Amino acid sequence: MFDRLEDLLHRYEEIMNELNEPDVTANQERFRALMKEQSDLTPLVEAYRQYKKARQDEEDSLALLEEENDEEMRELLKEEHAGAKKRIEELEQELKILLLPKDPNDDKNVILEIRAGTGGEEAALFAQDLLRMYLRYTERRGWKAEIMDANDTGIGGIKEASVLIKGKGAYSRLKYESGTHRVQRVPETESSGRIHTSAATVAVLPEVDDVEVHIDPNDVRVDVYRSSGNGGQCVNTTDSAVRLTHIPTGLVVTCQDEKSQIKNKEKAFKVLRSRLYDMKLKEQNDEISAERRSQVGSGDRSERIRTYNFPQGRVTDHRIGMTIYKLDSFLDGEIDEIIDGLITSDQAEKMKNF
Repeated sequence: MFDRLEDLLHRYEEIMNELNEPDVTANQERFRALMKEQSDLTPLVEAYRQYKKARQDEEDSLALLEEENDEEMRELLKEEHAGAKKRIEELEQELKILLLPKDPNDDKNVILEIRAGTGGEEAALFAQDLLRMYLRYTERRGWKAEIMDANDTGIGGIKEASVLIKGKGAYSRLKYESGTHRVQRVPETESSGRIHTSAATVAVLPEVDDVEVHIDPNDVRVDVYRSSGNGGQCVNTTDSAVRLTHIPTGLVVTCQDEKSQIKNKEKAFKVLRSRLYDMKLKEQNDEISAERRSQVGSGDRSERIRTYNFPQGRVTDHRIGMTIYKLDSFLDGEIDEIIDGLITSDQAEKMKNF
């Protein structure tokens, strides 16, 4: 591990030297690549430098302790030595986590898709609750959200919705939300007070560009039609909505939130690229069983990952066995506690194979 850290420290110093050369900005592509690598290495290098200092402090305090005869000074040196040892242990753990292979998609924006599952109108209402939860979470993180498509039921629910979420680390945190979310509550229309169970599925896709996924235009059928959303008269009276059908895979993408057909087409292709990229990733993961076992849960979207129980006011994430009794605040976007738990569990699993 420490040989690897020394190599990375050496690489970091090489990058810094190159960035300080006067003509480095002449090649903008090279400059951006160096800045990205420097940014990625900085947390690890800073932690390693702290580790080396703590190790030196431990050795210095131990050497002084062997020479010191004054009991009061010996007690102070023992405290310093113990503090340095504890700091070394903490930094070793931090360095192991920082050295874990990074998901190449972690820094990407997200296309989040929500679909009502079993449960009829109640499932559609729950899907709307999830959409609001993620929009509120986006606000709390300082990210930006843009609803690309939403198919509402007319009485407050949604059949499906697609949202583009832009922000640093969006995918690194939201990727754990993929799966089936289950709700247990008494519907407003239920006169007997019976608890119903409904579900909605969430898919979290990293936003990708043309370079990562090439789409042959001949493989896509483009249909235009009149928007049915609440976009005002201009939207509803022009053929601005777009439906893309990717013939080889059968994937269908719709977008109707913009008044411009061109903009809707651009957004629809963005979603299609992300879905194709996601399919490619899943195929790769299916071939690498060890990698699948190292993830939190199987990642299978048919798997029930979380239950929202209204009568008990609780949220339970079944992958890590965590239950919190803060349902109202959770649905208001305060979901970091469970996401942090999922990240910690994921890191612990990967550490076993470190």
